[in-house]
Amino acid sequence: MALSVSRRLLRRFGSLSSPFRASHDSHGVASGDVLFPPKGESSLVVCRRLLSTILTPDSSDGTFPADLLSKKAVQTPERSIGLYQDLVIPVTNFLNEDKGLMVLAGDVFDVPIRKDIIHRVVRWQLAKRQQGTHSTKTISEVSGTGRKPWPQKGTGRARHGTLRGPQFRGGAAMHGPKPRSHAIKVNKKVRRLGLKVALTARAAEGKLLVFEDLEIPTHKTKHIVNHYNQMENTKKVLLVDGGPINEKLKLATQNLHYVNVLPSIGLNVYSILLHDTLVMTRDAVNKIVERMHTPINR
Repeated sequence: MALSVSRRLLRRFGSLSSPFRASHDSHGVASGDVLFPPKGESSLVVCRRLLSTILTPDSSDGTFPADLLSKKAVQTPERSIGLYQDLVIPVTNFLNEDKGLMVLAGDVFDVPIRKDIIHRVVRWQLAKRQQGTHSTKTISEVSGTGRKPWPQKGTGRARHGTLRGPQFRGGAAMHGPKPRSHAIKVNKKVRRLGLKVALTARAAEGKLLVFEDLEIPTHKTKHIVNHYNQMENTKKVLLVDGGPINEKLKLATQNLHYVNVLPSIGLNVYSILLHDTLVMTRDAVNKIVERMHTPINR
């Protein structure tokens, strides 16, 4: 295709009139804005150089024929999500210094988005964290006498054998709650997939940042606040470190309700969804990938 277009260009340039023939510069550009091959360079190479830039009728100044230019709007295609492709992301720190690049594993940070998996994992988390310590007293646990309140017959009143029944004030509660676990069963494979989907969503939104480390000069809150103010379209930030949280970072963030800190071992789906921006260190990313690649113990 490129060869056929190049031949069409050569034929069109060959039909140009002589006024366009002017002295060439070092790149083979004539004074009439038409390219001619310089000495030692073929015409095909020059045409390939012309074809390296996308031109439209609006961007052309009359050098190229209008029938050879694209009439469609040129748009950059967006990246498709869920193709398990490795992602390259820049690494920085709290001082906005360039710390190089990092490759994110595609099987962890580029999986298909599954809202149903996220829903199951969030329900599992919220149910499992319930204390389940609610308790009511049965008729045998309520404090009170065991005497029959009045005779069975002759009073005209209803028959009763105890004052600790549920129909009396201060009596028992029938079928009331007792301490139990609210946890539901979700397979480990599903829970692991839920974390991958949450990380993929943040990476696709451009809300996943990778820091070299979470070191700050002092424990002052203003350092975190200044960096937070530099972030665009950010409401809540979750900082994830690979190991134990630095004491300075704890003190600097404990008074900020919109900044929370977690170790990598505590990263979960619900915390990611509660924060619109996720900041992870290199060490945290490596440990999360290692955790996702570890075989599941059955």
